[in-house]
Amino acid sequence: MSQLTPLISDLALILICAGIMTLIFKKLKQPLVLGYIVAGFICTPHFKFTPSVVDSASIHIWSEIGVIFLLFALGLEFSLKKLMKIGGPAVISACTIIFCMILVGIFVGWTFGWGQMDCIYLGGMLAMSSTTIIYKAFDDMGLRQQRFAGLVLSILILEDILAIVLMVMLSTMAVSKNFEGGEMVYSILKLVFFLILWFVVGIYGIPLLLKRVRKLMSDETLLIVSLALCFGMVYIASLVGFSPAFGAFIMGSILSETVESEHIEKLVAPVKDLFGAIFFVSVGMMVDPSMIVEYKVQILVIVVAVILGQTIFGTAGVLLSGQPLKTAMQCGFSLTQIGEFAFIIASLGVSLKVTSHFLYPIVVAVSVITTFLTPYMIRLAVPAYQVIDKYMPVRWRRLLDRYSSGASVVNHSNNWKKLVTAIIRIVLIYSVLSVAVTALFLHFIVPLITGMLGDLWGKILGGVLTIAAIAPFLRALIMKKNRSVEFKSLWSDSRFNHAPLISLILLRIVIAIGFVVFIIENLFRASAALMVGIAILLVCGMIFSRFLKKQSIVLERTFVHNLRSKEIQQEYLGEKQPEYAGRLLDRDLHLSDFQVPEESSWAGKSLKELDLGKKYDVHVASIIRGKHRVNIPTGDTCIFPNDTLQVIGTDEQLSAFAEVAEKATHTYDDEDFEKHEMKLKQFVVGKNSPFIGYSIAECGIRDKYHCLVVGVESAGEDVLRTPQVHAPFKENDVVWVVGEENDLNKLFTYSY
Repeated sequence: MSQLTPLISDLALILICAGIMTLIFKKLKQPLVLGYIVAGFICTPHFKFTPSVVDSASIHIWSEIGVIFLLFALGLEFSLKKLMKIGGPAVISACTIIFCMILVGIFVGWTFGWGQMDCIYLGGMLAMSSTTIIYKAFDDMGLRQQRFAGLVLSILILEDILAIVLMVMLSTMAVSKNFEGGEMVYSILKLVFFLILWFVVGIYGIPLLLKRVRKLMSDETLLIVSLALCFGMVYIASLVGFSPAFGAFIMGSILSETVESEHIEKLVAPVKDLFGAIFFVSVGMMVDPSMIVEYKVQILVIVVAVILGQTIFGTAGVLLSGQPLKTAMQCGFSLTQIGEFAFIIASLGVSLKVTSHFLYPIVVAVSVITTFLTPYMIRLAVPAYQVIDKYMPVRWRRLLDRYSSGASVVNHSNNWKKLVTAIIRIVLIYSVLSVAVTALFLHFIVPLITGMLGDLWGKILGGVLTIAAIAPFLRALIMKKNRSVEFKSLWSDSRFNHAPLISLILLRIVIAIGFVVFIIENLFRASAALMVGIAILLVCGMIFSRFLKKQSIVLERTFVHNLRSKEIQQEYLGEKQPEYAGRLLDRDLHLSDFQVPEESSWAGKSLKELDLGKKYDVHVASIIRGKHRVNIPTGDTCIFPNDTLQVIGTDEQLSAFAEVAEKATHTYDDEDFEKHEMKLKQFVVGKNSPFIGYSIAECGIRDKYHCLVVGVESAGEDVLRTPQVHAPFKENDVVWVVGEENDLNKLFTYSY
């Protein structure tokens, strides 16, 4: 027990400080990340007024687990399909920003005379903006509905992905101490290979596993299975030379494509918040005031470099992607901070012992300053645009307008581009699968078989099994897209297309033959001609095999179904935005969701009564209600609490609509609740009562006085009867009534 005491006391101190700081920063409406950093500083010996952490090594291990959970949760929010749909503007902008900011960081570090690795790691830290901070800033400022906000969030998604790749490259640099040549190329190829392998195998196998055991899954078992898969991938990633955080992100992104992703995300959130808090507290523990004072000039220079660099290159990148100047400046001004990935990259440098001791506290200080400045920079974007637009030469303005309008024109891909792109994707995926299966059989299965059957027969059987295992992949590699619409169209368009199309098929056949030759050559000693001849015969058999054709089709359909299962479920539940939403952006319109609060005054009213189209120039395209979607609702369609309205309009129209929708919420004070309290009382039907001889319905007790008769006692009886609507009241009847105080008083006054 004595061994656990330091850890328990340290965790108690950390969580108490973190809890207090989160409350304070929540009250101040500041990001909680900053609260955790301040809490970490309080837990160090540098702060004399509180106890300090005793066993910092254990806390460091917990913080590494926190990084794993943070990236696992980030992966759960990430979607491969979402990445594919991000589009050119976000890709161009993100790549421009990251490349230029890395150069800015390297240049700043070089001017200070820092070491090579310090400069490179500083560039990586400055390249990544904070998704958490920007998301919260947009929420607090009511900018989530703006068009530029969607583009900023798309850029941040891509930056997060590129940050993972950057972490892998930085790790390779740190280990190899080599910044050029074959080592870097090898690491990139290995990264691409394992990414494709893990995604394909994961998306094929994991949804099937979860589907089979769905009936056995409670919240507890689903959480345990998810974390088991996460840490399993962490172990595999570490085994092949990648960082544990990278493995966690990969598993999170695989699980994000399953129908259970949202459920898993909710279950993991508390665990992620706990360990994430410990990580950010450990970041704060690295803050040394004396070091910050010593390096105050460098900190200020880096702050200026981040703000100016992100503003200039962010604006330039978005402009380059074809967006208007106003949108570009709003995006650039929104990205002027560094956040969680800077800390993760900094901790990576510390763990690999390749960065100097001063770099971590400097980055923390820069992050704190830029985070505080973020809301002001976002607000400054529009005034800055107005000034630039006012003094910009007319020729420049026309040039920018012409460029943005030209870039937004849809570029229809020709058939050659579609076909070649599809074939490259097919060859890459199936080649990776074939390499992985071949390596598995040659290194594990074949030695096992040869040990049981002897060398010759073991190799023969092992070779047959290996080739049989990759045969469905090789057939798909050869035959996919040979009967596609693009292939047929190109074949019939011109006879000059025949030779290139046949060449594409032959090239894929050669690749398949190469795989078979490689397997035979690794198992047997034979002449090249004999191996090639056998390989050709086997590949021809694969091409004409109906069984392999069926197998490859089943494999592909299963994979596509698993990949689209979440999307199919969202369509069924009415959670997915319609396809036309993306096309509206070209017309300066977009579709946005608004949830009707429970206390909204709109609840219970029809669209005709609200008249939203005439009042606010917006159109309600759909109403999502629970698990159902009402498309193109009529004027008679009523709105209910917790409905989600899908509304079409411009940025200005949607902002005005959102403001009105928020103001339409009822507010209640204590007196309101007291007035509406329901009470049970009774009155006696007197001799002169106007209710004598009249039934409940005729008296209008419910309609006129908003009261409910729950029972009647006849004179001389001691039994409370269920009220009969059409039975007349008699003298001395005791009537039991439920209603609000004011309504009951009005009823009693009239009844006497």
